Amino acid sequence: MLEPAAALEALLFASGEAMEKSRIAKLLEVSDADLALALGTLREALAGRGLALVETESTVELRTAPGAAELVKKLREAELARDLGKAGLEALAIILYRGSATRGEIDWVRGVNSSATVRSLLLRGLIEGREDPADRRRMRYHATTDALAHLGISRVEDLPHFAEFARELKEAERDAENLETT
Repeated sequence: MLEPAAALEALLFASGEAMEKSRIAKLLEVSDADLALALGTLREALAGRGLALVETESTVELRTAPGAAELVKKLREAELARDLGKAGLEALAIILYRGSATRGEIDWVRGVNSSATVRSLLLRGLIEGREDPADRRRMRYHATTDALAHLGISRVEDLPHFAEFARELKEAERDAENLETT
């Protein structure tokens, strides 16, 4: 079993976003006082390293340390300077032809994990995430007007074979749902 500070670090790393302290305490099965101790231990362990804790009264998040800002900025700039690539174009096409998609839906169509691809499209401003009305724990991604401009079109219906692909995609999804229910 991991020590509380190590378990806390693992949770924050895996979540990739701010977590409620109350939720962390429940997951780690520790008291608020023990969580505060684990936070202090982790904060000390991270001192002088590339990661830091960012903490509010009710949440905590693992982020890159402020001293790494220039290095992270270089990484982001290099990432944005690259072409979209095949994976980026595939994910963007899925979102455009479907109207919107969750990461799981993109993964299903592509047959591979698309986390990095979705992140790249978000960083470039080509897609935006909104809470999925069907499941508020998921994000549903939509193409931005920048994506349309990047592709040289003014509306999604101007995509090649849009009506045909959109219809076939809906039929394939309906067939897949029918297979799951039988």
